[in-house]
Amino acid sequence: MKKLPNAFTLMLGIIFLTWGATFIIPMGSYTRITDPDSGRTTVVNGSYKEIQGESLDVLDLILAVPEGLISRADLIVLIFLLGGCFFIVEKTGAIGEGLQWIVDRLKGQDWIALVLVSLIFATGGATIGMQEEFIALTPLLIAFSRSLGYNVFVAIGMSFGAAVVGSAFSPMNPFAVVLAQQEAELPLLSGLGFRLAFLLIALGAYIFFLWRYARANQVEKEPMSESVETISPRKGLILFLVAITFAVVTYGLLFLGWGFNEISACFFVVGILTGLLARLGINGTCMMYVEGMKEMTYAVVILGLASSIPLLLEEGQILDTVIHTAFRPMEGLPPALSALGMMGSQALLHFPLMSYSAQALMTMPVLIPLSDLVGVSRQVCVLAYQYGAVNMDMIVPTNGALMAILAVGGISFDKWVKFVWKPLLLCFVVAVIAVLTGVFIGF
Repeated sequence: MKKLPNAFTLMLGIIFLTWGATFIIPMGSYTRITDPDSGRTTVVNGSYKEIQGESLDVLDLILAVPEGLISRADLIVLIFLLGGCFFIVEKTGAIGEGLQWIVDRLKGQDWIALVLVSLIFATGGATIGMQEEFIALTPLLIAFSRSLGYNVFVAIGMSFGAAVVGSAFSPMNPFAVVLAQQEAELPLLSGLGFRLAFLLIALGAYIFFLWRYARANQVEKEPMSESVETISPRKGLILFLVAITFAVVTYGLLFLGWGFNEISACFFVVGILTGLLARLGINGTCMMYVEGMKEMTYAVVILGLASSIPLLLEEGQILDTVIHTAFRPMEGLPPALSALGMMGSQALLHFPLMSYSAQALMTMPVLIPLSDLVGVSRQVCVLAYQYGAVNMDMIVPTNGALMAILAVGGISFDKWVKFVWKPLLLCFVVAVIAVLTGVFIGF
């Protein structure tokens, strides 16, 4: 059986095909108008016309890659600085000591520990889209799960799985909803109450399933390590610092209009302070920060490559032709069906595209004007993207973080699918209800 191409190869192939498509697909353009009050640019229905223009050359193809990286410099910096920060936090051992403290405090009430840890990791997913950070924590989380009498599926479910649900239904994930809202020219974090309500519903349904599964598939308890009567002051301070940072970032996003740069600055400071608190010294802290940043390089390159694709579509003047072609089958369809079709297409696209941030950058430039034409609001279009794409992170074999976590946990992919399809289906049921509700209330 041939191996699937890696993400780098796949993105290069898509870039080359996109460039080639500019020689085949007719150039076209919609008339666009800008609302003076909101500043939002919209497509005028029925205004599409074919145009003439210069074709892209090889230099345009080559320049698209660095231009794509430059266009998302703020997001790339955030990914690098987050990677460095959480690499240091994980290496201090503070998280492991905190988990053991929870086990010791909740003896005989294991289900509370399951719910609490699921909520903690869901918060990590909802606020900063955590996933890769769990790879190194997987052995620790498995030991934690077994100390509660739960198996390895529960360990991954209450960490990685809960984080995916948090990311998918998040009202503030900078790599999903914030990024998509930027592309859609929507106020950042608009629709927060609606998204928060369905986040709570989805998390409640997911954790309830996980609790029932854990109760029905208990294993013999294995003590995690020596009891932790109290967390050491140094590690407690590190955990407190991380918690405060999440609170500050959330406040900044909600009330201060923060963007990627402010979030980056916060986690950069936290990473350095954590290293100093752990007595790594300034040199040791800086070297460990760089090690953490190195682990994010591959993800950053993929993001930059993905960003170059809509640039080629725009420079080749075929983006509007693609939109026009996609719009024609949807003419006459009710907005509800169009919205569900968008969510389904986003779910399917996530198999080859892997990065949901990259997927937003690739698909939103097409879907936003398309949604204007078919009568689907931009908020609902963003919902269709985040629910369709991000939920699939729980099951697509092209998700490197998932496959690495399964490898560390000693779980085959087919066994994981047998476990996860039910809670994933539950999440999609909530997503469908949310999208339809959004359409019917004019969200």
